[in-house]
Amino acid sequence: MNNSKKVAGVAGLASMLWLALTAAVAANQRRLVFNPSTQREVARPASSGHRTRPIVLRSNDGTRLSGWLMTPNIVGPHPGVIYFGGRSEEVSWVARDAGRLFPGMAVLAVNYRGYGDSHGDPAEDHMIADGRMLFDWLAERAHVDPKRIAVVGRSLGSGVAVQVALERDAHSIVLITPYDSILAIAKRRFRAIPVEYVLRHRFESVKYAPALKAPTYVLRAASDDIVPHSHTDLLVAKLGQLHLDEIVPDSDHLNIPYLEATQSRIASFLSGQFSRPRV
Repeated sequence: MNNSKKVAGVAGLASMLWLALTAAVAANQRRLVFNPSTQREVARPASSGHRTRPIVLRSNDGTRLSGWLMTPNIVGPHPGVIYFGGRSEEVSWVARDAGRLFPGMAVLAVNYRGYGDSHGDPAEDHMIADGRMLFDWLAERAHVDPKRIAVVGRSLGSGVAVQVALERDAHSIVLITPYDSILAIAKRRFRAIPVEYVLRHRFESVKYAPALKAPTYVLRAASDDIVPHSHTDLLVAKLGQLHLDEIVPDSDHLNIPYLEATQSRIASFLSGQFSRPRV
């Protein structure tokens, strides 16, 4: 076999491998973007500062979603918070920690489709639609002030929080280890693959950030190899109403929401914002 045939053969094999890898990423993108956890982080979730009750809601297409509603022990109406979790996160721990994270606030934490006891399969369009539904549901509770509802999103959930805040009148926004877009992170990880042509779940927060009208608090991990600070920088530069951008000491991507330093910062920010209700 002459050299030209060898080169052609190698090129053909490389092309086949590239196509196979691209096809594999396209076929398995749901597993790459989402990692549903069905096991509870906390066996018996209950907040020390709230009345805690499990809830089951139906999405607009009838899918069953399960989570917890925490309401302060004193009579309302109270400011409200909706929490959106990370890629691998089951949210029962929020019920346990709500007394420290969200004092004096009504809190709604519901697992995404396919997470915890929620039915269905996760997808970006479903998460955003369900997030809008949760916002509307909480705003209709008699014990909640509909003009004072914040959205809090961690990691993957920061993309959900951004899009919900864009389409609903969020009073405040908290983003924990947020990114510019999942598409950008995927392109960084799979440099040889044209992911922009195959990725359906893009979570392009950077596109929506300039239109956000609510004060936005960004918390970064001191060490983060999942969402590099460069991806957060690009989002922060576009935020319409950046309130503060902080790094939580001694934190990483996985432990940041559970740390006392993180929880006290979030509680302080939201309490301060809610003390100045918007007209």
